[in-house]
Amino acid sequence: MSATITPLQRDTARAPAAPQRDKAQHGRKASLIKWLRKTHGWIGLWGAALGLLFGTSGILLNHRALLKIPAVQSQESTIQVPLPTPAPRDADAMALWLKQSLAIAAPATRVKADKAKPVAWGDAAVVQPARWSAAFITPSSNVQAEYWVGNNFVSVKRTDTNAFGVISNLHKGSGMGVGWILLVDTLAGSIILLSITGVLLWALMSKKRLVGTAIGTVAVCSMLGIAAASW
Repeated sequence: MSATITPLQRDTARAPAAPQRDKAQHGRKASLIKWLRKTHGWIGLWGAALGLLFGTSGILLNHRALLKIPAVQSQESTIQVPLPTPAPRDADAMALWLKQSLAIAAPATRVKADKAKPVAWGDAAVVQPARWSAAFITPSSNVQAEYWVGNNFVSVKRTDTNAFGVISNLHKGSGMGVGWILLVDTLAGSIILLSITGVLLWALMSKKRLVGTAIGTVAVCSMLGIAAASW
């Protein structure tokens, strides 16, 4: 008779463990959801300003031709700058001289020195002289310098744009340095983190996880397929 009582006593001792485990799991889940919500909110706040900039400029760029939006306007001017004495010895020296003499704030980029080479001119063959070039690009202006070795002047073309052009150049990263590129990378990273935290929040709070996971997987595979086809 006493042997039949022992299993009942053992089961009775184990019974309270299940509610405690459920309570602990529920507490961990609630803490995780709370942390994900805070993280999701702070990341969204960080990307809001840049998201507004890129969203507005993206709409202008995407619909400027179809809707004929007169947003981006530019003004061009070309001058010929006489060479100093002594003349610059190479393309880098020319770029430095132009930056100082024309008071250009932007640093020189795309400095190139093309060597002299034979080119076809009708039925004859002529030698094209060496060509030096440099660019000074900012979001509001674009200065292109060109010098054919042998001339006594440098041709400089300047293009200035309005506020909408500046916004578009910021969208494209034209004339921006490494700092802006890294800042834009933080926006891209925040979008990725927002997507991940959003999916995790939905998965933890929704009961239809299987259907949502299938839809998300199809969407990701579709985007990857489109990206791979565009290369």
